[in-house]
Amino acid sequence: MGFDILGALTGQDIALSLALVILIVLFIWVYSWGKNQLGSKLGLLLAIIIVYLTFFSFPELIWVIFIFFILSTFGKELLERIPKK
Repeated sequence: MGFDILGALTGQDIALSLALVILIVLFIWVYSWGKNQLGSKLGLLLAIIIVYLTFFSFPELIWVIFIFFILSTFGKELLERIPKK
């Protein structure tokens, strides 16, 4: 089962709409990292491959990547709030 972009654009299914937003954010996130590490052309190729594999071949990985994104964005602040013994 693939990712239905047209169904996500209509806004009828909230999970598909959220997945479309995650697709865009993931593409920009991977492209910006790849552009700094590999250069513009290879970074773009890497972003396209990762987004294609994630959303069209293995759609259940969308939520794993979303959790990793949240942890990498907000994880440091959350871990600092945990009291140390």
